[in-house]
Amino acid sequence: MFSFLSPANIHKQRGNDEEDSMMQKRDPEVLFSGGGISFVTGSKNGRFSYGYSSFKGKRASMEDYYETRISEVDGQMVAFFGVFDGHGGSRAAEYLKNNLFKNLSSHPDFIKDTKSAIVEAFKQTDSNYLNEEKGQQRDAGSTASTAVLLGDRLLVANVGDSRVVACRAGSAIPLSIDHKPDRSDERQRIENAGGYVIWAGTWRVGGVLAVSRAFGDKLLKPYVVAEPEIQEEEIDGVEFLIIASDGLWNVVSNKDAVDIVQAISDAETSARKLTEEAYARGSNDNITCVVVRFENSF
Repeated sequence: MFSFLSPANIHKQRGNDEEDSMMQKRDPEVLFSGGGISFVTGSKNGRFSYGYSSFKGKRASMEDYYETRISEVDGQMVAFFGVFDGHGGSRAAEYLKNNLFKNLSSHPDFIKDTKSAIVEAFKQTDSNYLNEEKGQQRDAGSTASTAVLLGDRLLVANVGDSRVVACRAGSAIPLSIDHKPDRSDERQRIENAGGYVIWAGTWRVGGVLAVSRAFGDKLLKPYVVAEPEIQEEEIDGVEFLIIASDGLWNVVSNKDAVDIVQAISDAETSARKLTEEAYARGSNDNITCVVVRFENSF
């Protein structure tokens, strides 16, 4: 059973989630940010802060969305963070923001078999989205990079080329691997399914899409899939996480991103700094960053 608890009982949040969601729709020209502090109990690592920042950048339209939630699922406190980078429009990314975590947390095996629940929820969300898209003439899709904090466990699930990077002892540790068509295993999977990968300015599935996994993209099924790759980590020893769209990673290395965040104690401020740095370095894409910083005390 999925339910929200009063923010006053769980975390202190700067800004308003509903207002932030509306901002993503109506004010993409503005670099906006927010964040909060969690006081979730039941884990020795139950205290953390988080911040987010999102900016349209040099793109003609804003197709990035993000999600931050702290909720109770079957009596356990769970934190959800995600970045969704749309292509062909923002419909798929917005759909993921509104539905992916809801579908995951309502899965009957979410607590007892979290990895299987993530895989099934991702696939089901993709199927549901494609059903809603039947009347749309233009194809649309989205990446998804997500982190789930459940007790002392951290589960990262990735579809596409957004990315999750952790900091341990000052070092950048990638927790996801970009799904690109020129990855040898991805290319083999696509060709085994009857598809092809060709060079068209960059490597593309069917000469069209520059990522090999995504939600949506009905015209490229079954070559482009929404099956996530999942990595599980112990939270103990993780200083912070960075979850970001490729608008950051195209111009900022994992190490540089970790160095930037490590120098700033406030999660929201560091998320904004990442966004601003990516823009200053010439990123041509939408830029969205979420930073989750684990603290001993506040």
